Amino acid sequence: MKYLLVLAVVIVAFYVWRNNRLGDQSEAARKAPPQPGRPKVPTVMVACRQCGTHLPENEAVQGRQGVYCSAEHRRLLED
Repeated sequence: MKYLLVLAVVIVAFYVWRNNRLGDQSEAARKAPPQPGRPKVPTVMVACRQCGTHLPENEAVQGRQGVYCSAEHRRLLED
């Protein structure tokens, strides 16, 4: 009877270990790298006329003489 209990514990432990191991492999398969899609378009960078700081074009402040990193720098050069 004692040997049957030990055998049952070993079988249950083996079953749990095997399922955890297989679960890790399937989880790794689910985390496969994404399929290549459209390449990302690089952001155009511009330099501030006042300080020379480079920043994305969509964040730049447009002025009469060029682009600036802030309204303060635009005011300093254009006034």
